[in-house]
Amino acid sequence: MNVSNLDPGFSGLPISTVAIDLQHRSYQIAIGSSLFDSPLTYSELPGASSVLIVTNSTVAPSYAERLRAALCPKFANIHLVILPDGEEFKTWETLNLIFDALLKNGCDRKTILFALGGGVVGDMTGFAAASYMRGVPFVQIPTTLLAQVDSSVGGKTGINHPFGKNMIGAFYQPLQVVCDLDTLKTLPARELSAGLAEVIKYGPIADYDFFAWIEAHIDELLAREPAALAHAVKRSCEIKAWVVGQDEREGGLRAILNFGHTFGHAIEAGLGYGRWLHGEAVGCGMVMAAHLSQRLGLVDIALVQRLTTLIQKAGLPVTGPRLAEIDNARRYLELMRVDKKSEGGQIRFVLLDGTASAQVRGAPDDLVREVIDACCICL
Repeated sequence: MNVSNLDPGFSGLPISTVAIDLQHRSYQIAIGSSLFDSPLTYSELPGASSVLIVTNSTVAPSYAERLRAALCPKFANIHLVILPDGEEFKTWETLNLIFDALLKNGCDRKTILFALGGGVVGDMTGFAAASYMRGVPFVQIPTTLLAQVDSSVGGKTGINHPFGKNMIGAFYQPLQVVCDLDTLKTLPARELSAGLAEVIKYGPIADYDFFAWIEAHIDELLAREPAALAHAVKRSCEIKAWVVGQDEREGGLRAILNFGHTFGHAIEAGLGYGRWLHGEAVGCGMVMAAHLSQRLGLVDIALVQRLTTLIQKAGLPVTGPRLAEIDNARRYLELMRVDKKSEGGQIRFVLLDGTASAQVRGAPDDLVREVIDACCICL
């Protein structure tokens, strides 16, 4: 990716890159402004007879034609498919819309897919790329904060199943990731807060200095101050790149990136996909996981309170919803046993250990029940 000749943007901030080191599958994340609609951004991509832009009904009116114009100098045939917007559409039926567009347009195995949107678009486009003709290249162009700092990086792709989130998918790396900070200017406030959940998670699991920086700059992040957002995106990507570079397929270390996700995925599935945003569920899930860590003696209550305060300041829920009128904890446990980290029916949680790191381990059901009962809304 050639970014040296691109204009610095977002109030004059320089364009930066973060490398994902995966040998022959290595690629770069570009972070800056005026990136996604510049032909220079895509100058080093391989040639292709056609490309397919995959986006959704919310993003398309603002960005689809701008991306098409940027790709025109390099690619002769540019096709577009617009998906419905929302987590509830992360399904086989929606995925087939991508395959329909590829087949109807006679796309071959050198066709490049461009995922233009948030995490749902990125995950489904990546899964389609991994599956179509047994694998075609794709590019991630995340337009939400959550996608820029998490879901677009690392090659996790997939769709949801009614019984569990992201349970059907593949590890499949993109050719490049283009994080254009300009797209965050019009991001709804709720989506911005949801993205901050994934920024916050990196602090307690990997970098306490970053944790403290987020605490000190949460107001600037919420106000979309350019320098603060640029640093948050870059540092988040650096941490994720370091983890993915050591454990691409989540055989061990990479599982720590799921801090808050075991509880969070249960919330999403239990309420019905789309009721809470993914970042909202993860934010609440981090509070619950921190309480479980404290009850297991891994951290003190001061850290739990510190994390809870930050998540609340970010505009995220810190109290879990009830998923069942009778025996709410049982319903949480049922859903969490479907989590991808579970082994032999044993739920494995990402827990804080108080040293800017985390561990993946089980916990007694009775203790988990106590946490759920303490952290959920009473009827």
